[in-house]
Amino acid sequence: MAAMAHDPTTVRMPCHGLLQVRAIPRTRSQRARSPLLAKSTQLEGRKAFAWTQHASGLTDGLHLGKIESSRFPIYSRSGSRSEQIKLGLSTVSTLEAGGAPDYADPPPAPLVDIDELGKWSLYRAVIAEFVATLLFLYITVATVIGYKQQTEASASGRDAACGGGVGILVIAWAFGGMIFILVYCTAGISGGHINPAVTFGLFLARKVSLVRAILYMAAQSLGAICGVALVKGFQSGFYARYGGGANGVSAEYSTGTGLAAEIIGTFVLVYTVFSATDPKRNARDSHVPVLAPLPIGFAVFVVHLATIPITGTGINPARSLGAAVVYNNSKAWSDQWIFWVGPFIGAAIAALYHQIVLRASGRGYGSRSFRSYA
Repeated sequence: MAAMAHDPTTVRMPCHGLLQVRAIPRTRSQRARSPLLAKSTQLEGRKAFAWTQHASGLTDGLHLGKIESSRFPIYSRSGSRSEQIKLGLSTVSTLEAGGAPDYADPPPAPLVDIDELGKWSLYRAVIAEFVATLLFLYITVATVIGYKQQTEASASGRDAACGGGVGILVIAWAFGGMIFILVYCTAGISGGHINPAVTFGLFLARKVSLVRAILYMAAQSLGAICGVALVKGFQSGFYARYGGGANGVSAEYSTGTGLAAEIIGTFVLVYTVFSATDPKRNARDSHVPVLAPLPIGFAVFVVHLATIPITGTGINPARSLGAAVVYNNSKAWSDQWIFWVGPFIGAAIAALYHQIVLRASGRGYGSRSFRSYA
């Protein structure tokens, strides 16, 4: 490949099936001060090498983004302190001298942001959380009741003809799949929380303000109640007969075991939320196009597989509250505290673990000598 016509300092050439991108300093003194740095990565089934330099000679950095065969402009800006090379759609800034990160954390949300109350975007997000939680509870509780309807030992006639029912595996898929769908649909509007425990964890990490967190939790709880009420309205006969989808600790397990299951299950979920939305991961793994709702949905799926036999799987206080309010059974209310305390503790542990331990360097915790941006 010939050198780029508009930038004499950038050269593109084939090299044994690899694309070599090289930014060449303009002067001899700049070349002497700036040794080349080479790295490689896998991008859409092919490898590309990129050598980049600062014309100022301050630092070297690797710049690799997503390559698309239809859009492959490569250009550099020499003579500046923040030279960039762009591949396709992605641009990553050069690492600054001293090992500064190549990503930027969003500023922490204010603890109390009264100005939010005057913005339509807040109320739009609250409505999105309400509708998403309503749909989540309607589909999942209907699936649970359908499962119990088909597997009830006393079922006869048409019910018995259904066979063994959908099974716990499909119930877990219903919960995980709905979370995947709804987070995908609402992430750009409200963040796709659909769970007071997730909202609480993000509040502790200063991702959302107190005002937004309270409104989200209220909308989620109300949406859950309305979603379960729809199930009861459409399946009134089966709803009361099969427990209304309410959570409760199984007779074979103690209250402590049920609480521990909710704490651990919620920790897995909220930890996955933080990891999937981490700006550091998005910057470093831009060549791995993983849709954030996918691991979140899988986390819900696997947690349900593990905890359905113990508590019916809460890990979402709104889900447990909605079923308890509509079903209004003494057992559901007596265990209700487990499905609030457990998820909130699990969410708090996940938030502290991610922010203080895993992201200590990005948040300013600890000694600078222990910081690493690798």
